[in-house]
Amino acid sequence: MPYVIRDAEGKIVQVFEQPVTGAAEQIAPDSIEMAAFQQEHTANTVEALRRELAISDSGMARLVEDLIDVLIGKGVIKFTDLPQAAGAKYLDRLSTRQRMHAVQSIIVDAGDII
Repeated sequence: MPYVIRDAEGKIVQVFEQPVTGAAEQIAPDSIEMAAFQQEHTANTVEALRRELAISDSGMARLVEDLIDVLIGKGVIKFTDLPQAAGAKYLDRLSTRQRMHAVQSIIVDAGDII
């Protein structure tokens, strides 16, 4: 049977397979409390991992762009080797990035004048 640690309100906050300091209470693995703890812990973990993946998506998009640039620059692949949909997305991002750099340079130039 698992050993648990509870918070001040009596809610299970940690579960161990063997007794550890502060976790002397045993609880039935099929108890309602254990099921609630496992469900909450799993939901929090899954949600945290989803957030982590979402945060890393923009970094991965930039990594893929840079990788495509390097491969094309070294002649390993040609732009035409990309599937049509991938090539279109790549060109859209390239165009957006060029427009962003143009706008940033205008703002910097205007700041230099002031």
